[in-house]
Amino acid sequence: MKSVKETGWTSQVPLTIVAKVKSDETERLKQLLSAMGRDAAGNEVIPFGAFSQVHFARFVVLDRTSDLIGAAITASLLFIAELDGPLDGFLQDLVARTGTGLDAVYRHCEGYPEEHDVSMSQRLTYLRARMIDAQTYYVNTIGRTVEQIRREAQLRDVIEELLDRHSQDWKQLRPSDVREGIRALVASDEALSWASTPRHRPGFGWMLAETAHLNGVPLLVLVLSPLLLVVLPIWLVLLRIHELRDAAPHIRPTDAHVEELAAFEDWGVKNQFGAVGFIKVGWFRRLTVLAVLLALNYSARHLYNRGSLAGVRTIHFARWVTIDEGRRAIFASNYDGSLESYMDDFIDRLAWGLNAVFSNGVGYPRTNWLILDGARDEQAFKDYLRVHQVPSLVWYTAYPNLTAANIENNVQIRAGLYGDMNDAEAEAWLRRI
Repeated sequence: MKSVKETGWTSQVPLTIVAKVKSDETERLKQLLSAMGRDAAGNEVIPFGAFSQVHFARFVVLDRTSDLIGAAITASLLFIAELDGPLDGFLQDLVARTGTGLDAVYRHCEGYPEEHDVSMSQRLTYLRARMIDAQTYYVNTIGRTVEQIRREAQLRDVIEELLDRHSQDWKQLRPSDVREGIRALVASDEALSWASTPRHRPGFGWMLAETAHLNGVPLLVLVLSPLLLVVLPIWLVLLRIHELRDAAPHIRPTDAHVEELAAFEDWGVKNQFGAVGFIKVGWFRRLTVLAVLLALNYSARHLYNRGSLAGVRTIHFARWVTIDEGRRAIFASNYDGSLESYMDDFIDRLAWGLNAVFSNGVGYPRTNWLILDGARDEQAFKDYLRVHQVPSLVWYTAYPNLTAANIENNVQIRAGLYGDMNDAEAEAWLRRI
């Protein structure tokens, strides 16, 4: 088997595209997406499995509604994806390989070219014009590409097969000798030559930019601290006024809504979650939620980027995005396990973070001082999420059978192929297989 050189290090990027749906096309669009969703990887419209840089992708339709002051909000199509960068490279690849598929989806949306033969440049222009930034973006482990995840899963399978094949020959050997036998066999397989060396590291330019951002934000806060010290007491007073005044009804989801959502859940070891809601009216809540999302984004970028979000290790990717000119916000994530365990993890470990963001949304359980109470009212919090949850009519994952724990274990198996180990270390490494 011919060896294929491993590609270099790259960071992960979020893609969010929001297009307004034509008033009479919503149901036809949903029907198309539902058909695609039955085979997200290989459907004939947009086969996401053909794109090696896509970790997760989804299409969500938000129905027509009215905002908190009665103004109409048009139905929207959301395309959300987690990608190995660069972002524009994926867009060009997407329009080049699935142009007619994009036409089939987006012809239901306002502003899409009407002509029979839509050009690549027209498709690109349309998609780029409707891209919006994520205010907060969490990546389980920055730099871990689809290619790496798939290859390291394959490596584990190969090593497991080797152990089965040589179980009798190696039965009496010391753990370190068994490891050496595995290393030798892996090294002799040209197709696995990439596995015997450490993975690529970030480039100098990326490290410099991250270091600048890591240190630059605290420096900016320090420079602004005299102003912040004046503003903070005023903000705290306004916060308590809003918290005491805002309604916090306990609204329960309907059985029909829960059944609709359940149809898109628990297809495998991973799940998707998406929820959308209105931000409370007024400049105070809008500024507060934006400030909180910026702070959380800084934390996700620099503090929680090594497989754990404040102790929660089951989340692959998550994001918060404000839409509809800041009137609504959407939260989207990809995680392991059931929704119930996912919500329990958030309540137990991240209630303060949930409160800080979601308490700026209409109908959230009452909080105190932004981060207290709120999600601690467990049933009210879970009902709030269910009420605001929206189904992903198309949801794709590039590695459907791998949890975050599996992926990290495979990383450690690969890492164990190089360097020295004593018998105890080799035995611990073999237990991973």
